[in-house]
Amino acid sequence: MRLKSFAFLTLIIFMSIFSIGGCNNNSQTGQAIPEEILEIINDEFYSNATWSLKVVDLDTGELIYQLNPEIVAFTGSVRKLFSAGLVLNELGPDFRFKTPVYRTATVDSDGVLDGNLILVASGDLTLGGRNTEEGTIAFTNFDHVDANPLGSAILTPQDPLTGIDELAQQVADSGIKVVNGDVVIDDRLFDQFVVPNDKRLISPIVINDNLIDVTIIPTIPGEPAMVTWRPESAAFNIEADVVTVAEGEKEDVKLSSAEPTCIGFQGCIGKVQGQIPVGFKPDLLGVETLVQTFKIDNPTAYARTVFIEALQRAGVTVNTNLIGQNPKQKLPTEASYTPQTLVAEFVSLPFSETTKLVLKVSHNYGANLNLILFGVSQGVKTVQYALEVERETLIKDFGINGNSFNFPTNGSGSPDSQASPDAIIQLLTEMRGLEVFEPYFVSFPILGVDGSLATVGKNPPPEPPNPIIAQAYGEVFAKTGTTAKSVDQEIFLVAQNFAGYIDSKSGRRLAYVVMVNNVGIITDINDILRVFNDQGEVSALIFKEN
Repeated sequence: MRLKSFAFLTLIIFMSIFSIGGCNNNSQTGQAIPEEILEIINDEFYSNATWSLKVVDLDTGELIYQLNPEIVAFTGSVRKLFSAGLVLNELGPDFRFKTPVYRTATVDSDGVLDGNLILVASGDLTLGGRNTEEGTIAFTNFDHVDANPLGSAILTPQDPLTGIDELAQQVADSGIKVVNGDVVIDDRLFDQFVVPNDKRLISPIVINDNLIDVTIIPTIPGEPAMVTWRPESAAFNIEADVVTVAEGEKEDVKLSSAEPTCIGFQGCIGKVQGQIPVGFKPDLLGVETLVQTFKIDNPTAYARTVFIEALQRAGVTVNTNLIGQNPKQKLPTEASYTPQTLVAEFVSLPFSETTKLVLKVSHNYGANLNLILFGVSQGVKTVQYALEVERETLIKDFGINGNSFNFPTNGSGSPDSQASPDAIIQLLTEMRGLEVFEPYFVSFPILGVDGSLATVGKNPPPEPPNPIIAQAYGEVFAKTGTTAKSVDQEIFLVAQNFAGYIDSKSGRRLAYVVMVNNVGIITDINDILRVFNDQGEVSALIFKEN
């Protein structure tokens, strides 16, 4: 089975330690769990799975339902709720990243800089590459950050080099015409680290999510397919050999390596090969074209090249090699950065917009940035120390029992992250009491509307949506989390979870968590969709009954 055809999968996982099947109608405390919910979780499909559930009324504190609330289970991307909440509370929703460019020498009367330009990376996730005219950060329900595992994506229309181009234009506007030095990326904000999910290198410099988007469109049988990519740069080129085949034939497009190791060296090329049939559409609701991505494994070298190219487009001559490693040895002391040597600065949209992007589309890179940025705000620069201060904050400031969660390895989206419903509800409850709750709340995917919940319960037109789920469209605000692993060329679904808030039918604001671990081997994408829809039904039934 092709792994990329499975929606919402994280492909590097640990097995769940739990194997408790089904449940009865004894919720121990709180109300009895409705029979309609019990029918779902007691279905034979989940005979080896462990379900856990907790629902509370945020206004009264009433415990409504609970099932195995103390079980520490694999969270999947529900983990992101913790790091996103902490960094939003620390930085504030109105915080804006500032990415400056400094010169290391004076500029003469002819506009010649006999020195270097230093672009200081700020940890800005989008660097203007998703900015809309309305002052928001654009995203799609099938975002390019998951194009390879999902099988495709919908690209945002914005130019991913917007921020880089604006910085270059500001440099030109400052009077610099010639740079007789080098261009250097200062990435000292934090120590870069590699995360388990997709082995991504997390860096403070991010351009287009440090991805190269490749779009493949069929033409006519026997002719080459149309292959385009963005951003276009001498740092990385594409060599395409994709042929168009007759309608109904198999789509089989492969990238030579999703993680090229040649960035920063001359002649760095990624190969796209295979075939695509006439009329091909990915098996994702609303996705019209095939999109795949290459990872940028050397973000500083890539950013250096695209910044030099942007300077050239702005009319600035840069007398240095266009392609090469980032010359970090040329960085000045940070104390040398003064208002007098500042020549450009890109200011981001409010941080609330970044939070929305991370949670709506389950943005792994952004979630990992959130974790390390929280660490930086607490005076640490390594992910190990960031995890320590995060844990301390969750225990001391949020009142979460330290035995109820375990975030043991690099990053905020690690596949071995675990938490109990008790821990997640405590987080959701504490966030409700903070000044940043509203921007946190509006960042959750909305059932039937956007993000990872946009298509839950929906069928291809003209089929109507699932009537049970449809009644709660627009009223369920939940982060999804999926964890899976490959076992002997089969897919084992370790965890699928929803966690967030429900505005119930009677007008109550509820915090809720529904988790299922150890589902077992899944045969095709319909099994994944079934679990999503089952948890969508559970969410909708909680909405209806309260």
